Amino acid sequence: MNPARKRPMRGQGLQAAWRSRGLVARALWPLSRVYAAAVAWRRRAYDSGCKRPESAGLPLIVVGNVIAGGAGKTPVTLAVVEHLRARGCRPGIVSRGYGRSTRDCREALPQSPAAEVGDEPALLARTSGCPVFVAARRMDAVRALRTRYPEVDVIVSDDGLQHLAMGRDIELCVFNDEGTGNGWLLPAGPLREPWPRPVTAVLHAGDAPQPPGTAPLFALQRRLAPEAVNGLGQRMALSGFAGQRLEAVAAIARPERFFAMLQAQGLALAHVQALPDHYNFESFKRLGQSHEALICTEKDAVKLWTNLPQAWAVALELELPPAFWSLLDARLESLERKPA
Repeated sequence: MNPARKRPMRGQGLQAAWRSRGLVARALWPLSRVYAAAVAWRRRAYDSGCKRPESAGLPLIVVGNVIAGGAGKTPVTLAVVEHLRARGCRPGIVSRGYGRSTRDCREALPQSPAAEVGDEPALLARTSGCPVFVAARRMDAVRALRTRYPEVDVIVSDDGLQHLAMGRDIELCVFNDEGTGNGWLLPAGPLREPWPRPVTAVLHAGDAPQPPGTAPLFALQRRLAPEAVNGLGQRMALSGFAGQRLEAVAAIARPERFFAMLQAQGLALAHVQALPDHYNFESFKRLGQSHEALICTEKDAVKLWTNLPQAWAVALELELPPAFWSLLDARLESLERKPA
């Protein structure tokens, strides 16, 4: 029996159109030329020196992407800061705080509501063990973070590849399974800016993006954590849900991937809800019965637990090849050897 589903979101239909150069994409192509001109004009302003990026005064790593609709940047950010801490560094994280109701520069604390700091910064604050600051202008977040935590010696920006006002030393570009899609710029395709473009490294979940560009390519492996946790502090192995009727919900860019990963673990999904990315869950209503286990993503849990602490969150674990970490370490060491 097919699981009950919410009506597909319009954004998901657009993402489907971005996979090819079909009628929808071709109809939007003239608008993409206008967007391309705006992107090129902004880039030229920095390349010509009319505008200059502001230096953080510390090594700054951007974990970003060139496609719209999410590429899995936040799990990469978590993996990078975990590696930095193991290396003996004291990292801090900055983010725009997309989807928050506030507009100021502020610290995201482990207890901060997602509505005030954004769901991804809330998740990062709860799981990274690092100071996290959000601001529309990321350099405001960098300055506030350095003032509050002067011991921080490296900064990681969750997103911000196109935020040219922020100087950076290392750029990591993340691609999901769909790569560059049809290769066109918004709104006719998924690209935020022309690809390929220079970056330090490309991390890809599926096949290497086409065209691949000149940066080193590293395949990343994603898998679900072996256990789920809920807002009551309880833990349960994923295998413990086998044989139960489950309801799954995801408010991420590609919710169908999360559902497929759950099913690949042998879980029976009686109901699934695919909700818009960054959905606030204020009007969320379950499709299943209250006694059925509700499973969600780790990002959604920071909002869902406010009213449904019994919901089970499953984290996404990431594995990157040793060669990537060697490249990152070598680049950081070269920055550390630079004269002040």
